[in-house]
Amino acid sequence: MNAVEIEEAISALAEQPFDAEEFPFAFLEAFGNKATTIKRLRSGASNKSDIGGVLQTNHIHIKVCPEGQVTDAIRELRDSSATKNARNRVKYILATDGVTLEAEDLLSDEPPIVTPFKYFPDRFGFFLPLAGISTVKQIRESAFDIRATRRLNNLYVELLKDNPEWGAADRRHDMNHFMARLIFCFFAEDTEIFEKEDQFTATVKQMSAPDSSNTHEVISTLFLAMNTKAADRDTAGLPRWASSLPYVNGGLFSESVDVPRFSKIARSYLLHIGNLDWKKVNPDIFGSMIQAVADDDERSALGMHYTSVPNILKVLNPLFLNDLREKLDEAEENHRKLLNLRNRMSKIRVFDPACGSGNFLVIAYKEMRAIEAEINKRRGEPDARSAIPLTNFRGIELRDFSAEVARLALIIAEYQCDVLYRGQKEALRDFLPLDAMNWITCGNALRLDWLSICPPTGTGVKMHGDDLFSTPLDQAEIDFENEGGETYICGNPPYYGGKLQSDEQKEDLELTFRSTRVNWKSLDYVAGWFFKSAQFASRLDAHAALVSTNSICQGQQVPVLWPTLNSQGVCIRFAHTSFRWANLATHNAVVTVAIVGLSPANKTYKKHLFSISEDGGTISREVANINPYLVAAPDVIVEANSKPNNNLPPMVFGNMPRDAGHLLLSPNERDELLSEDQRSEKYIFDFRGSDDFIHGKQRYCLWISDKDRDEVRKIDGIRDRLELVASARKQMKAASTQKFSSRPHRFVQIQGVAKRQSIIIPRHTSERRSYLPVGLLDSKSIVADSALAIYDAPLWCLSIIASRLHRVWIASVCGKIKTDFRYSNTIGWNAFPIPSLSGKNKEDLTFTAQEILLARETHFPASIGKLYNPDEMPADLVAAHDHNDEVLERAYIGRRFRNDTERLEKLFSLYSDGSNPAVPRASGNFVGEREQG
Repeated sequence: MNAVEIEEAISALAEQPFDAEEFPFAFLEAFGNKATTIKRLRSGASNKSDIGGVLQTNHIHIKVCPEGQVTDAIRELRDSSATKNARNRVKYILATDGVTLEAEDLLSDEPPIVTPFKYFPDRFGFFLPLAGISTVKQIRESAFDIRATRRLNNLYVELLKDNPEWGAADRRHDMNHFMARLIFCFFAEDTEIFEKEDQFTATVKQMSAPDSSNTHEVISTLFLAMNTKAADRDTAGLPRWASSLPYVNGGLFSESVDVPRFSKIARSYLLHIGNLDWKKVNPDIFGSMIQAVADDDERSALGMHYTSVPNILKVLNPLFLNDLREKLDEAEENHRKLLNLRNRMSKIRVFDPACGSGNFLVIAYKEMRAIEAEINKRRGEPDARSAIPLTNFRGIELRDFSAEVARLALIIAEYQCDVLYRGQKEALRDFLPLDAMNWITCGNALRLDWLSICPPTGTGVKMHGDDLFSTPLDQAEIDFENEGGETYICGNPPYYGGKLQSDEQKEDLELTFRSTRVNWKSLDYVAGWFFKSAQFASRLDAHAALVSTNSICQGQQVPVLWPTLNSQGVCIRFAHTSFRWANLATHNAVVTVAIVGLSPANKTYKKHLFSISEDGGTISREVANINPYLVAAPDVIVEANSKPNNNLPPMVFGNMPRDAGHLLLSPNERDELLSEDQRSEKYIFDFRGSDDFIHGKQRYCLWISDKDRDEVRKIDGIRDRLELVASARKQMKAASTQKFSSRPHRFVQIQGVAKRQSIIIPRHTSERRSYLPVGLLDSKSIVADSALAIYDAPLWCLSIIASRLHRVWIASVCGKIKTDFRYSNTIGWNAFPIPSLSGKNKEDLTFTAQEILLARETHFPASIGKLYNPDEMPADLVAAHDHNDEVLERAYIGRRFRNDTERLEKLFSLYSDGSNPAVPRASGNFVGEREQG
């Protein structure tokens, strides 16, 4: 369940007659507990309460009490031995009598809840961790936005049910525009923008029939009134009940006033929505909440689309807000300096070319208004009208409804800021009619000319009449007051790796990079925004900061994308290294992202690198340079090397059978083959791929040399399998494989075989592991092509691959597939910077490698996957790795590195300063395959 679904369930529970016996179970069910869990609690099988309540281990202790005894009950819960028992891990306690409800979070500093029972759904965010949802404080304190989202969605779906034509492509804009009008009316009637409280909702209720037969006509008349100036109302034929509404327009109520027909249910939904307290709407949350309402594909994720204000400020603060605040501090009480700063701010443009529902723009606007308000206060002008025009906050958004909401969110933000800083009276005086300027363009950002939308001077695209909300790009013109001002690009564009891109998105990238030689097919979709931002920044002396999956700063995307970005004349002015970007999905679904700030390279800047500390705080460092891997090191790009550095032994891909499975054997098949003919044993080898090695799975293969091809045909079981291989290969598409149908006894691609031992390196491994799961195999083991191998290598090579140093190098330069590290031998191993190792170094590293292997052996038969689970890694194995790290790191700098940041900076410094031998560069991802003669 997501947050919106939970709010709906909790609201339904509060509206039902209170059932003391059933309440604890209904409450837990509302937070997504399964029927089997509830059944076990109800039967007492898992209920740990010792005071006649319901205690769900790891979560909550609930008690229903007689009326008037809630405070005593909460004290009893707090003092309960079951609550205090560490094994039960109780996070919350809750007591209610159906009239009052009290609750406490025992593990945080959150203030307790004391509320009338019927209002406890307003505080449902307090309990969201019960559903596995970790939320920021802002969401937990704002149940309104989630409640409004849910009810708007119900209305939207109900209207489309009865008006299917409004959901068709040619009318979808009309439907979205209609919803935006409703949202404005709900907000306006609760904030005194309309003359009377609940004026819109009350009029609809009073003038429309209970059977809803004329509801659409009443709403249409009200919309017409809001599009008719006072001087024209006598001739417009408006009824008296509609004439009291003010003239709004600004494009919001222009065009058609057609309204979809309402069912009785839809009318009921509308009245319920109108009865919410819209003064509580938070535009920087609300827009994100509802952007899925109008998207059929995203409605299942309703309520999950939320970007927290702290995360947005990770982009905006270093981009330009910190500088404004510093200038404010420097100005102190100097009126001239304060005025100059205010004038500067009035010309700043903030441009989000993937603006969604506008939350980056809204936060930027609100933060700038706060700075401006302090300027006005120091100048003795607290009531001064804002000099920051909304038209300086530009956006591009592909989805029509999100674009509508972004415009509306900015309007609401402006009004709320005026009320906060100037007072209700002044805010109302200047609010209506709405300004007829178009700030948000609905379209494909990768196919639009950003300069026409956010031009360097006051000229721009032409505006058609006063149509704010639906003007096509080629009909709009905006004269905004910022000629000569600064421009800042920001946002969180769509990511989409190559395999997830639609045909249209692939075409977007092709068009974006058509003037370059970039191999765009290997790039994430977000790369298009980086390229256009770099072009824009260099031409307009602007600055940009975008959120992205960290993959564009890792692995093979770096040499593809970043030389082209640098060629546009930009550098990285600041960056935030990888951190987890959460939403409101159940179990806090996350994506690992980075923030990259670009600026023109022809100027000198203080550069800052941000990272997340162990306690969750932000660490900021001023550095000399930030390279494309987001490391404080020279601007180098790690290229694939065809040979290893420093004479390390070669690492190659494992061996590929292409046999339709007939050369491979399960344990049972191996035993069966041996029972039929013991001569088979000579040709049966262990077969180890990445999954086999990590999870301790046992597979075998037939490994037959050319000299034994005739001998094995005397073994019936093997001969039958070879015939199947030959038949299968003849039917395969690849001509090279078909050729091997005449040699069915051998693998098609053979990279190597160990004479003594081989080191196996899985090509894919979980990012959660602190170390790469490298291992040692004997000469009777064949490495599969899902893994990499170093054949007959000295054991100290294993210690290098098993080190923390190597792990952070791989994480930075090799990239990922989904959340797994994707090991590349030509970048991960061949390009790995390593100092010259003495004989003593190698001897010590051989010993530490043996320590690691012996520590694993003591936990046999535990798999590598289990041993390297970060939550279960045995202490002796941790100690062995720690010793290995110390020995290796002393070979680099004479001591242990302090952290991963220092490790990476040293590695990149070694890579760039020429301490590595010059080696030929390879263009591919792996060493060329070789076939056995």
